[in-house]
Amino acid sequence: MKKEEKKEINDLVYYNNLKIVQNKDYFNFSLDSVLLPCFVELLPSTKNILDLCTGNAPIPLILSTMTNANIYGVELQKDIYNLAKESVKINNIKNIKLINDDAKNISNYFETDSFDIITCNPPYFKYKNTSILNNNDVKSLARHEISITLSDIIKISKKLLKNNGSLCLIHRTERLIEIIDEMKKNNIEPKRIRFIYPKKDSESNLVLIDGRKNGKVGLKLLSPLIVHNEDNSYTEEILKMFGK
Repeated sequence: MKKEEKKEINDLVYYNNLKIVQNKDYFNFSLDSVLLPCFVELLPSTKNILDLCTGNAPIPLILSTMTNANIYGVELQKDIYNLAKESVKINNIKNIKLINDDAKNISNYFETDSFDIITCNPPYFKYKNTSILNNNDVKSLARHEISITLSDIIKISKKLLKNNGSLCLIHRTERLIEIIDEMKKNNIEPKRIRFIYPKKDSESNLVLIDGRKNGKVGLKLLSPLIVHNEDNSYTEEILKMFGK
């Protein structure tokens, strides 16, 4: 069966009846892609947003329900980019523009200091010669730092963010110190951190972090975000993030 035949159109949780085009050969959008846009602080002055490693564009789609700002998404893999384009088209969204290119080339499209906000749900795992990869190249690129690293993402953000512009990431908690170090090296000051926990008494597995370019020192540690109740149902806060 061709990959094209495995495409399907799903609800983007409960957001304004939005639909998202997916392919089961690749991956479905995850909870991470809902948590990140809900963490972003949007202001009336927010004009331009960039989503790096956008995949099939769940983050731009959700952000489009929250702001009229220009939202740009960049995706390296052509097949995934095409899914994102279809999603934008079927939802008739006018303020999302997509770019099919390596995120490391994104400065070829925009001037320095162009964006108020940059978001990224990046590959979580470092790539080594000994890394165990998925047989599916699309999934491997999405999960491992094969084509782009955490350091690349933060360097790109330093160049393209406006002064005091915001870089918002969701990442593995175990890499938090590395994230903070890379931000500091690039004059991006961590301002807000929120730890995510699968359940109330579990360890944090994910973290949301917001850093500001040339921002003043001063970090807020936000309340914990619990994903599941004891019966494995989603917590009320997560359901609200789903737009329910």
